Amino acid sequence: MALADKDLVCVDCGAAFTFTVGEQEFFASRGYTNEPKRCTECRGARKNQQPGFSGGPREMHPVVCAQCGVDTEVPFLPRGDRPVYCSDCFSSMRT
Repeated sequence: MALADKDLVCVDCGAAFTFTVGEQEFFASRGYTNEPKRCTECRGARKNQQPGFSGGPREMHPVVCAQCGVDTEVPFLPRGDRPVYCSDCFSSMRT
């Protein structure tokens, strides 16, 4: 079946946008079966509203490495029931 550009309407702003053949091929290669509901601008705006996708700096939390004792920061809130390691100690444990 030959693909062709499709004209769609954005559910957020109501603007018409084109779902190109290239985008359709990309969606198919990722296994997506639904067509996009939002235009490029609204997709970008929605993505920027979600936490963790803003592209800004991550919130870092100060900790002391459980192995070497150095003060460091991690991008998650430690729970207290598990050890937290600096990046050097964590890397050496993985190898």
